Amino acid sequence: MQRIATGKVRDIYELDDEHLLMVSTDRISAFDVVMGEPIGDRGRVLTALTAFWLETVAADLPNHLVSLELPAEASGLTDAAGRSMVVRKAEMVPIEFIVRGYLAGSGWKEYQESATLHGESLPSGMRLGDKLPAPVVTPSTKGDVGEHDINLTRAEAVDRVGTEVMKLGEELALTVYGRAEEWAAARSLVLADTKFELGYIDGNLSLCDEVLTPDSSRYWPSSGWQPGDTPPAFDKQPLRDWLEKLGWAKTPPPPPLPSSVVAETRARYVEAYERLTGRTFADWPGVVGR
Repeated sequence: MQRIATGKVRDIYELDDEHLLMVSTDRISAFDVVMGEPIGDRGRVLTALTAFWLETVAADLPNHLVSLELPAEASGLTDAAGRSMVVRKAEMVPIEFIVRGYLAGSGWKEYQESATLHGESLPSGMRLGDKLPAPVVTPSTKGDVGEHDINLTRAEAVDRVGTEVMKLGEELALTVYGRAEEWAAARSLVLADTKFELGYIDGNLSLCDEVLTPDSSRYWPSSGWQPGDTPPAFDKQPLRDWLEKLGWAKTPPPPPLPSSVVAETRARYVEAYERLTGRTFADWPGVVGR
């Protein structure tokens, strides 16, 4: 196999003219800087959750997943079990489709400045964590490693991809978000927002890359959600909090991570998987102690 791309998390290999092997590593980044220490099994959580969502809420929708089995060509890869997906090649749409159901993150920052969300007006008096009147797609650019994504207005996104692609992308993203939000709510979790990467496979706009993972989504415990405050998220928040307290300049090289931060971050990812799926993570292929 030829490795054709290395991102902050994933290594991508070409299998043949139609298929890729995506390997989710345990690398983790914060503030667009890749840390020196891995978070054990994090790549398996991302793979396991993506597979779970594609087999449940998105089973009837076009997506790129072919198999979770390691192909013979990957026999030389070390520790690849449970973190790899064989996927169809796709003609990727050059923007991300972010669905927001709640006011948080960069959306909250914009609202504080202008009472808008990606250029569209919102009701006055909204608080951090408030539920939006309706879920909305807020597109952004796709930043390379070390680059920040840039929020786009809908008009700017249409200029990049065209009216038809934007319309179909919004419909697909909102459909998946709506189903996943309902699923999460039944398990006492709030799906505040998520981002999708879409691409064309055989002429169909399809879900690609990771889907509804803690890396691409903001999950809050329902019991901790209260507008006006930021609930603890099931993602890399323990890592971000530790780095913020450290006073690090947020530029390479990153500071070495203490084992307690590594362990707490891993536990947060695993808990997200188990609460959302109702499954035991230790049963997933490749997990130590399986």
